[in-house]
Amino acid sequence: MSLANSLHTLATTPGKVAVVGSLNADLTVQTRNFPRPGETVKGSDLAILPGGKSANQAVQAGLLGAKVAMIGAVGTDANGQLLLDSLTRAGVDTRAVRRLEGATGTAVITVNAQGENTIVVSPGANGTVTAASVAEHADLIEDANALGICLEVGMDAVVAAAQIARRAHTRVFFNNSPFQPDLPAELIENIDVLIVNEHELCDMLGHYRLDFTNWEQASTHLASLGVQESVVTLGGDGSLVLSGGTATRIAPYKVQAIDTTGAGDSFFATLLATTAAGLDIAEGAKVASAVSAQSTCTLGAQPSYANVKEIAEVFTN
Repeated sequence: MSLANSLHTLATTPGKVAVVGSLNADLTVQTRNFPRPGETVKGSDLAILPGGKSANQAVQAGLLGAKVAMIGAVGTDANGQLLLDSLTRAGVDTRAVRRLEGATGTAVITVNAQGENTIVVSPGANGTVTAASVAEHADLIEDANALGICLEVGMDAVVAAAQIARRAHTRVFFNNSPFQPDLPAELIENIDVLIVNEHELCDMLGHYRLDFTNWEQASTHLASLGVQESVVTLGGDGSLVLSGGTATRIAPYKVQAIDTTGAGDSFFATLLATTAAGLDIAEGAKVASAVSAQSTCTLGAQPSYANVKEIAEVFTN
């Protein structure tokens, strides 16, 4: 299927997506070079932008036309309102985002001249997302075609969301980030699609050395662990879809990157939206390559995300 046809499917047959996890305010500074230990460097004016891996994913999926419900928590500070406003603008249902006394989650981000970043996260209200708080909104997960989860909230909440989804036959997409090499069996057995980069995949397989001749073996190994489908991101080299012992390479779209913050979340969110709309993983990954590439062309995560019309104008005309 062509990119234009896939985008048409997204626009005309939107599905339902639930995202459980983190909402952060991104405190972002641009600088020519990252400071070395003990070094001070000059940077740009501070930008406070809406972020958090899960909130990013919800916003991007919403902009792509999916009907998205976000489950998480923010503080009662100004940053919490910033995040709620961004989600609302993207059409995301925020009724399951609790507002609690205290600080919203925060990420301190430095972006260098090459568009690369370093990120340190303070959990804030994200630390209050638990299995119990997720269970309160089980209906949103059960009603969705696809669930997105990552590890910026507690493992108990992530496992609970995956278990609810599995019982309801909602497809579970798991982004192992921040990366953990050892995942509990009760999570792995409920994952439908794993999304990792090539280095994380090596670590998950016990430092099993990967090269471009044995991706099929990696796919078989993952299947033996219970993960039947995976998408491995390769940075500027595109991605690979691993399924049933096979590996399908997905070509990248080349752009002039300004800031890669949130590009992985954009890719992940596109897989959620395309799956919910009825596309298979390989077709979804092709769309995700375009959507995530475009997200690197503007500073910030959520402010850089495009809708279906904008993606079509850039990549199909």
